Amino acid sequence: MDMTTTQTSIDSLRINGDRLWAALMELAQIGATKKGGVCRLALTDLDRQGRDLVLGWAREAGMTVTIDKIGNGFMRRAGRNNSLPPVMTGSHIDTQPTGGKFDGNYGVLAGLEVVRTLNDHGIETEAPIEVAFWTNEEGSRFVPVMMGSGVFAKAFTLEKAYAAKDTEGLTVQGELERIGYIGSEEPGAHPIGSYFETHIEQGPVLEDHDVTIGVVNAVLGIKWYDCLVTGMEAHAGPTPMALRKDALQVAAKLMQEVVAVAHRHPPHGRGTVGMVHVHPNSRNVIPGQVKFSIDLRNNTDELVEAMDADIRATAARISAESGLPITIELVSHYPAQPFHPDCVDAVERAAKKLGYSNMPAVSGAGHDAVYMAKLAPAGMIFIPCKDGISHNEIEDAKPEHITAGCNVLLHAMLERARVAS
Repeated sequence: MDMTTTQTSIDSLRINGDRLWAALMELAQIGATKKGGVCRLALTDLDRQGRDLVLGWAREAGMTVTIDKIGNGFMRRAGRNNSLPPVMTGSHIDTQPTGGKFDGNYGVLAGLEVVRTLNDHGIETEAPIEVAFWTNEEGSRFVPVMMGSGVFAKAFTLEKAYAAKDTEGLTVQGELERIGYIGSEEPGAHPIGSYFETHIEQGPVLEDHDVTIGVVNAVLGIKWYDCLVTGMEAHAGPTPMALRKDALQVAAKLMQEVVAVAHRHPPHGRGTVGMVHVHPNSRNVIPGQVKFSIDLRNNTDELVEAMDADIRATAARISAESGLPITIELVSHYPAQPFHPDCVDAVERAAKKLGYSNMPAVSGAGHDAVYMAKLAPAGMIFIPCKDGISHNEIEDAKPEHITAGCNVLLHAMLERARVAS
């Protein structure tokens, strides 16, 4: 077979969408909820069953399996040149307490379907291909979130992760031992040539634009704050309007500005107030103190810093106008993570070659790919999810979109792994 014929054959390669969907539905039975979702928390017996199922499928596909000390699983399909670092894909199979069938699970099983498809067609790649599942991505039972990939990337230590406890006082180390998933490999000792992650968008943008593939170029940077406005409690009846020190009215102005700041830094600016505590929270008392959260996000650290300066200057102005003290305390910061142009371009080329509608996208949520991007060229593929809903039992995606995202993953990975001639 000449090279032209080989390339034509590769270009026509497609995954088995029915097989991928069936695998997703079978995995979803482990921890299935009455509302059609999944509750499979990290390091529970159900998580062990899910891991066992996925690793069983990998071994049936001829893959070798490695588990590291934080329980990350690596499923490897050999290449012609196994000295090359693998082209990796993956995600997680732990879920939220009221999780869906696709968040994380899709990224792992899409990788497995890529391998099954290569096996079906007898295609050998130069570099090995690996599929990973990362421990405790969700962080719903143990914190920090994205634990397995974070330990792998040295964002925090294995000892810190091991010591994390759930609400019942059970530790990560103890639960890993109990379910039999402490491996021997040191986290981070596993080479990666490049990394892709396929995921439902978990937002409404692709569906709103009626686009099939989101070519993800970055994960938004985040700054979280606690804001405190201090006034004076007073009786709602006897106190004239002009003499009040109403903390809630001043806080409300600043809350509106949080949204306005995001609008002033388009197109990826995000501004959210999600938590409010009013003191004394009594019907006939003028609020004397209001504490609320501020969540600012954008696609570069420079834009997040600009939003930070904007909201602080706005708070200072509102404080001066009202005479009420306002403090803004930064409580958490996650830098923006751009993805590698080569991987972003590989995703876009695959989508165009396959004839799928596509558009640039950013991720407003964190993913294991954030940590992998610090170690190797990385990229993400988004597909739409119904109404943009995720972390919910009604989370849903269309089979044709599930298939499309996996086809894009297949061709992007083949570009990086190269077909052996």
